[in-house]
Amino acid sequence: MSARVLVVDDQAVVREGLVLLLGLLPDIEVVGSAPDGREALRLVAELRPDVVLMDLRMPRMDGVEATREIRAAFPATQVVVLTTYSDDESVFAALRAGARGFLTKSADAEEIARAVAAVVNGDAQLDPGVQLRLLSAVVEDRRPPGRTRPDIQRQGPLPDGLTPREAEVLRLIARGLSNAEIAAVLFIGEATVKTHINNLFAKAHLRDRVHAVTYAYRVGLAEPEAPDA
Repeated sequence: MSARVLVVDDQAVVREGLVLLLGLLPDIEVVGSAPDGREALRLVAELRPDVVLMDLRMPRMDGVEATREIRAAFPATQVVVLTTYSDDESVFAALRAGARGFLTKSADAEEIARAVAAVVNGDAQLDPGVQLRLLSAVVEDRRPPGRTRPDIQRQGPLPDGLTPREAEVLRLIARGLSNAEIAAVLFIGEATVKTHINNLFAKAHLRDRVHAVTYAYRVGLAEPEAPDA
């Protein structure tokens, strides 16, 4: 079944381009578009889309406020932010408001489709650069003193009763890998990956992948990768 998507952007050329682009994808049905957050809220109430593809900076009602109101009133509708702005303030504001995905407008059709599919399936999808900055901020705020790069093979007891394999899966989630990519790295099946994820989510009381990534950095099971020289 196709995901029903509402496109929200104040620039007509961008909005119409996204509608056209998404309309070509096999697993997406564009059900409407809106030029601002207030109209988006009205259309969500009328159309009940699965996903809103949301710009941030718009007149009348911006994307953050619209996301907050949509998620409060229509929790079955997920929000993926698609914006030119990827500064830390915008990222944190959108995620606090309830967005489950955050992409910049440099994303291609495949990336947008992947984000839509992820949030429909209960996962989260963040632009890799956005994810790195978000988690770097978490590390700066919450890393225990003296924590160094983790080595799962040499650690003592793992937090919340995680097994070494569950900790390794968590570390790969924090690097932004999908279930299929984790399976390839660890030479195990996707079903086994899902089992490990379900187990570690239950043990650590995690809600979703964004929460899992934050947790991984907080307890020292992952570190930001050094930038390329």
